[in-house]
Amino acid sequence: MPAPAHRVLVVGIDGVRLDTLNRLATPHLDALAAEGFRAPVEVDARTPTMSGPCWATVVTGVTVARHGVWSNDFTGHRLDVFPDFATRLAVQGGLRTFVAAGWQPLLQARAGGPLFAAPSRSVYISPTADTPEAWEHCDEQITDAAVRLLADPDDDTAASFVYLGAPDETAHFLGCGGPYEAAIRRADARLGRLLEAVRSRPSYAGEQWTVLVVTDHGHVDAGGHGGRTAEERTAWLVAAGPGIGAPARTLRHVDVAAQVFAALGRHPDRHWTLDGTPFAAAPHAVLLDMDGTLVDTETLWLRTVREAAPGIEPDALLQALGRSAADTAALLHPADPDTVAAELEARFLAAVQRETAPLPGALDLLDLLQDLAIPAALVSASSRPVVDAVLKTLGGDRFRATVAEGETPRTKPAADPYLAVARALGVDPAACLAVEDSPTGVSAAEAAGCRVLAVPSHPPIEPGPRRTVRRGLAGIGRRELWAAGL
Repeated sequence: MPAPAHRVLVVGIDGVRLDTLNRLATPHLDALAAEGFRAPVEVDARTPTMSGPCWATVVTGVTVARHGVWSNDFTGHRLDVFPDFATRLAVQGGLRTFVAAGWQPLLQARAGGPLFAAPSRSVYISPTADTPEAWEHCDEQITDAAVRLLADPDDDTAASFVYLGAPDETAHFLGCGGPYEAAIRRADARLGRLLEAVRSRPSYAGEQWTVLVVTDHGHVDAGGHGGRTAEERTAWLVAAGPGIGAPARTLRHVDVAAQVFAALGRHPDRHWTLDGTPFAAAPHAVLLDMDGTLVDTETLWLRTVREAAPGIEPDALLQALGRSAADTAALLHPADPDTVAAELEARFLAAVQRETAPLPGALDLLDLLQDLAIPAALVSASSRPVVDAVLKTLGGDRFRATVAEGETPRTKPAADPYLAVARALGVDPAACLAVEDSPTGVSAAEAAGCRVLAVPSHPPIEPGPRRTVRRGLAGIGRRELWAAGL
C-alpha cells in the first residue's frame, strides 16, 4: 500500500476576537476543534496588532524582529531572507503550493508587498470597495476559486493558504456587534465549503490532511485595532489532523508555519532559523534505549552492580544506570576495571537470559511504530551479547538498526550511539525521537540533537526544551508520539 499523501490547508480569517468566537455557533470551526483543538494565541509583545506584521509572522514562522514587517506598509521587510511557507515549499522543497487572497499586500507589489513571494499558483481578487459588503463578495469569490482547486482530482497541491477578510472589515465599519458576528458565521460557512471540497476528492481516503485556521488579531468593542488591549492581542488557532491533540504548551503565531512543514514531513533546515516549533510532528524515526526503557533490566543491572560492590553508596549505584559495564567498573574499581567489567558482564548476561521481560507498553509502542511505518532503532549501552539476548524477547525484526556498547568510539552519555544509528537509518537526528529512562541516556540523546521522551526508571528526570517526561510507555498513541519532545 502506498504511503498516504500529506496535505495542508491553512485558512486565515482576519480580525476575529476569541471571546466573540467562543459565544457563537460556528459548526465547522467547532467540529475541527473537537477533532483537534482551539487555543488562544497571544500576539507577541513586540508585534503591532495589525494585519501586516501578524500575517507575516504566521506565514514565515519568524518574529517581526526578523521578517521586518512592522505595519501594513511592508516596505523595508526581510522576506527575501525569511520567506513565507508557500514559497519555501515551492522553491526549496519542490512541492506545489497555492494562495488565494483579496488583500493586496499579500499577493501584489503594493506598499512593499507581496508577502507571498512565489507560491506555485495564486489567485488574487480585489474587493471593489473597502466596505463590508464588497469584502463579503470578495471572500465568496476567493472561496469559489479555492474550492475549484481543492476539489480538482488531478491537483497535487501540498499546501494551500486561503485568506478571508470580511470579518475584519465589518468590525472596522460597524464595531463588534451583530453584523460582526454574522460576518464570522459566514466565514465559518465558507470554511465548511473548503472542507467539503477537500473531502470530495476521489483521492481523499489516501491522503492525510492537516487543517489550520488562524486569526491575526482581535478588535476593540467599537472596532479597530493596533493597540495593546487584551481584546486586540488575543488571537486563536484551530487545528486538526494526524497526531494533533490538545497542545501541551502556549501557542504562538510563529508555530503555524513550523506546523505546516512538520505536517508535510519536512524537517526545517537549521539555516532557516525559524522561531516557531510544531506542536505535532511525526518523528522520522524513533530511537529507543533498551535497559529500563523497553525491558526490566535496570533492576537486574543494579542488583548485579550491588553484588559486585556490596558496600556501594546509593548515589554511586545510581550513577551506574545507563552506563556500560566498562564505565561502571572504572567507577567501582579504578585499580582493576577489566576484571570487574568482565564479572559485571557475565553476571548481568546470565540474569538477562533468565529473567528479562518487556515493560508495560513496550511491545504496544513497537507495534504502533510498525503500523505507522516509522523506523525503530535500538540504542543501548549494554554489550552485544546482552542486546542480542533481549532481542530474542522483543523480536529483532522490529528494529531497522541496533547499536551496542563498544560499537561506537564512545558510549552514553556521549552522543556517538545516537549519531551512529541515525546515520544507519539515513535520518537527521534532530527529526528523531529518542526514548530514554536515565539521565545518562537523556544526555546522550540531547547531545545528538534528538527530541526526547523520558520515562524515568529510578533517578527523576525533569521536563525541558525538546524533552517530554511520562511515567511509562503504557498508553502512548499517535497523538502522544507526535507531541513528544516538542
